Amino acid sequence: EHARAALDTAAPGPVEEGNVGGGTGMICHDFKGGIGTSSRVVVTPAGSFTVGALVQANYGDRETLRIDGLPLGRLIGGEQTPLAYSDQGSIIVVLATDAPLLAVQCRRLARRATVGLSRVGGYGHNGSGDLFIAFATGNSLPADEKVGYDLVMLPHGEMDVIFAAAADATEEAILNALAAAETMTGYMGRTAHALPLETVKELVARRSW
Repeated sequence: EHARAALDTAAPGPVEEGNVGGGTGMICHDFKGGIGTSSRVVVTPAGSFTVGALVQANYGDRETLRIDGLPLGRLIGGEQTPLAYSDQGSIIVVLATDAPLLAVQCRRLARRATVGLSRVGGYGHNGSGDLFIAFATGNSLPADEKVGYDLVMLPHGEMDVIFAAAADATEEAILNALAAAETMTGYMGRTAHALPLETVKELVARRSW
């Protein structure tokens, strides 16, 4: 019934992020985690396409968190924002595009989520159950499977911008999940504190390159 309800209420417009839906109990870099999403538009000789990412962020240690290269996790200690209870965890990343990709290209695209994850400071703990999947809607398939049909594919040489967009969108989706999540107290009275956004702004503004 939950799947049906999600399909029935699907609509254009902004998507809820943070501790909503499956993201309610998530912990990310020892802050409150959750659902995040982001997208990019890319231009290729075959046309313009959108690459979107949806993440369920439930992974990582405080000390590895980075924002645009800034070692943010090391600058916001547990004495300022208490660490949430966490037993490792995992992240799910779903990449979607309207570019015409074949299955092998979708598999290659899914692997690029790792790049975005690593930029934020995720490296895949030994016990992590990280899942990356990708799908493309650039081909319209007939309902009758007995009828042959033609497929269109983006040339492999034009995939670089798609890969870059996937990495960027994944990175931003994780940060959006952290930024949108709110402090929550849950199982056994454990509290997961939200990322202190005002502190983040101050630290980012203070750095010099």
